[in-house]
Amino acid sequence: MRSSLAILSLSFVLSSAFSAPEFERQVIDETVLVGYGLAIGDVDGDGKPDILLADKRHFSWYKNPGWEETVMLRNLTLRDNVCIAAEDINGDGQVEVAVGARWNPGNTVERMASGSVHFLDRPEDLTKPWTAVELFHDPTVHRMRWVPGADGKFRLVVLPLHGIGNKKGEGENGVNVRVYEPDLRWLGQKRAWSHRVIDKSLHVTHNFDNIRGDLYIGGAEGIVRRYVESAEEGDARIITPENSEPPTRGVGEVRKGKDFIAAIEPLHGNDLVVYTEKEGEQNKWTRTLLTDQLNEGHALAIVDLFGDENEEIVVGSRKPNEAGEMGIQIYSKNQEGAWESSWVDKNLIAVEDLKVADLDGDGKQDLIASGRSTLNLVIYWNRSGK
Repeated sequence: MRSSLAILSLSFVLSSAFSAPEFERQVIDETVLVGYGLAIGDVDGDGKPDILLADKRHFSWYKNPGWEETVMLRNLTLRDNVCIAAEDINGDGQVEVAVGARWNPGNTVERMASGSVHFLDRPEDLTKPWTAVELFHDPTVHRMRWVPGADGKFRLVVLPLHGIGNKKGEGENGVNVRVYEPDLRWLGQKRAWSHRVIDKSLHVTHNFDNIRGDLYIGGAEGIVRRYVESAEEGDARIITPENSEPPTRGVGEVRKGKDFIAAIEPLHGNDLVVYTEKEGEQNKWTRTLLTDQLNEGHALAIVDLFGDENEEIVVGSRKPNEAGEMGIQIYSKNQEGAWESSWVDKNLIAVEDLKVADLDGDGKQDLIASGRSTLNLVIYWNRSGK
């Protein structure tokens, strides 16, 4: 059933030293097929952030605040859709949307059989299908984001899973981290788009983060840092097995905090870790394990949930661990500076993707997650300190 409005209050408190954030759980879709990718942005120009979803066979948006679903496009390719990016790149108050499809991670060679990148040109009537403008792409397209440069202009950064021609993560080629630059005069036309590669340091990647144009890219061989406007020059890894203690296990998800980097290791892995730079030792990192009890950790966020300028780590897993637990957890530092955890959602969602946004304008960051085997799309309203 679409746009279900059932709400469940969730609050878990571990100890008197740590008050967990409080959330209300609202399921807005119970017919998700996979829930590959999420994006947040104002689709219809009413000033409210909407939710966009890349599902197996269609792309949709859900209108804030009633969360009615409108399908943007169906059956873009013969294979699954895999990712979506939304951002107002031209300042008109409405997001521009890019998507990735033809998900085929086993084929790292044939462009026309593996991967695709499209700009979706909006119709005047948002109930009608959007027009897909196909752009150049590499095989195994997996993740994408709109990223601002120093000039304030947005680029589309696209991350494949594998280097071209690689097998089982090995081969001659690093992953082409590709940046697409649009000419805003011609949005909706293929001639608007140029592209270039800014990194080839990793042979297998999975996801990346962006801090004002500063990209942190996670892969099997560590973490790369590149600026969106930089040229591709050599190995850009900042965290490797050689300079981290204990050694990195390879990174699936990565997010950058103010003074640390959080990661799920390895790809689809069981470890949630935090990297901090060693004092007095240049380019040396300490790897702190927060938990090794994830099963297919697949989503990560760093966010100030309490409005106290302290950062929490939100982590999602999509399969039950040995204790039969999966879902969304929050890790927050207690008064002694130790990381402690609390559940936001235990066993009611198998997290495929997760985003953070203030959906109702109350100044508090809410969580939005799509569930793979649980087939749902859920908002977790932040009621902390209410």
